[in-house]
Amino acid sequence: MSSEKNAITRRDLVGTLGAGIAGTVLSGAVPAANAQSQGGSTAAPFVDPTTKYPKPPYPGQSQPWPGLASKMTPRPDHGETSYKGSGRLMGRKALITGGDSGMGRAAAIAYAREGADVAISYYPSEESDAVEVIQLIKAAGRKAIPLPGDLREESYCKELVAKAVDGLGGLDIVVSNAGRQQQCEDILQLTSEAFDATIKTNIYAPFWIIRAAVPHLKPGSCIIGTTSEQAYDPAANLYDYAQTKAATMNYVKSLAKQLGPKGIRVNGVAPGPIWTPLQVSGGATQDHLIHFGQKYPLGRAGQPAELASIYVQLASNDASYTTGNIYGAGGGDGQP
Repeated sequence: MSSEKNAITRRDLVGTLGAGIAGTVLSGAVPAANAQSQGGSTAAPFVDPTTKYPKPPYPGQSQPWPGLASKMTPRPDHGETSYKGSGRLMGRKALITGGDSGMGRAAAIAYAREGADVAISYYPSEESDAVEVIQLIKAAGRKAIPLPGDLREESYCKELVAKAVDGLGGLDIVVSNAGRQQQCEDILQLTSEAFDATIKTNIYAPFWIIRAAVPHLKPGSCIIGTTSEQAYDPAANLYDYAQTKAATMNYVKSLAKQLGPKGIRVNGVAPGPIWTPLQVSGGATQDHLIHFGQKYPLGRAGQPAELASIYVQLASNDASYTTGNIYGAGGGDGQP
C-alpha cells in the first residue's frame, strides 16, 4: 500500500478522537442523564426545599446525652451518599470537634471528599457514630484521625491539637463545632453543675483549642465556629446554651480582627433548627422535637448535609476575603 492510503489527516484524527471522547463521556453520563428531567439535560435536578427532607411531625424519641445519630428516627443526612467533592480542599489538614454527628460530621465528610485529611474529636460514648465517619473519610482516600475525649478538660483539648498536628502532619483548618445543649424551662432548676458543663464545652473548649492551634496555623489557614440562631433570638428554655452561642458569634468577630493581619481567617456558621442528636438527648422538649422546624417558612427541620457546603466555602481559598462573618442556614426564619 502507498503511504498516502495509510496516512491519517490531522482533521480525521481530531474527528476520530473527538467522537471517541464524546462517546465515553456520554456513556458515563447515562445514569446522571436518566435522573434528569426532560430533554436529557445534564443540569442538576430542580429540588423543592420544602419537600427535600422529612417534615414534621417527627416520632417522639429520647436518648441519654450526648446521643447517637445512628439511633435517630428519621436518621439525619450528613451527605453520606449525596455530597460530591471537586478538589477544593486538596492537601488541607482539618481538625473538627464533634465530628461524629451533626454539622461536624457533615463537614468531615465534605472536607474528605474535597481532598482534605481530617481529625475528629468526639465524646467516648459516641464511638459507634465516629467509626462510621472514619470509614467514610478513608473511603474518600484521605487520612482519618479519631481523637475521643472530653472537651470539658483543658488537658484533653491541648492533647487534641497536638495529636491532630502530629497525625495530620500539620494543621490549617480548625472547626470548633462541638456543643452541649440541655433544655431547662426554669432557671431555678438549672444547677451550677449543668451550667458549668455547658460553659466548659461551648466556651472554654474553643478557647483552649484555638489557643493551642494558632501557633501551628500559617497564612491562609482558617478557624470556623458553629454558633446558632439562638445567639440572636434565644429560646426561653435554652438560657445557658443560647448565651454560649452569642459568645461564639462574638469571639468569631473578635478573633477575625486579631488574626487577620496574620493571614488567618475566622468565621462562623449559624444554623437554625437542624436535625441532630442535640435535640433527642435533652436539648428539646418532646413537643418541640415532634414539631421541630414546623413553624419555619420551609416547614421542616434542616439536615446537616444542607450546611456542608457552607463549611467548605469558608475553608476554601475562594473565601479569601471573608473573615469575621457569620453564615446563616435558618430555613427562612433564622438569623443572621
